[in-house]
Amino acid sequence: MASRSNGPGLWLWLGLAGIVILADQVTKTLIIGAFQLGDVRPVTEFFNLVRAHNKGAAFSFLADAAGWQRWFFTGLGLVVSGFIVWMIRSHPTQKLFCFAVTMIMGGALGNVVDRLLHGYVVDFLQFRFDILEPVFHGGYFPAFNIADSAITLGACCLILDEILRVRRGK
Repeated sequence: MASRSNGPGLWLWLGLAGIVILADQVTKTLIIGAFQLGDVRPVTEFFNLVRAHNKGAAFSFLADAAGWQRWFFTGLGLVVSGFIVWMIRSHPTQKLFCFAVTMIMGGALGNVVDRLLHGYVVDFLQFRFDILEPVFHGGYFPAFNIADSAITLGACCLILDEILRVRRGK
């Protein structure tokens, strides 16, 4: 295991996750204050601000379950976050890896806060593209939020980190 002093400290990564959580919660609070559930405000021909509630996970997975999913996804987010802290501590010199898992943790915890406060996740970013029509009704990609964006960024960076790691190994 690498020396823990050879990379950015754990507190830097936790602070970055905190910034993601704060940005996520501030934007959701603004949406809750300005929109009623179901409101849509077009910004461009392909982008709307909306207010949607998701009781499930990505793409409303398990949204129609009996309510147990709230606690399942809350617990899962907390357990995954604990594991991510352990991974960051175990790999302090791998900056891209630490950034990736930090984004995932910040996003997961941002949505955990919603589940604890509201019982659902507030989504508000909606994109529409004709090319999506065969997959999504009307070409509208499901609404999402800053936390979801951070998770997606983290997942992309994790894939990039693995590709780079494999290339370095050749």
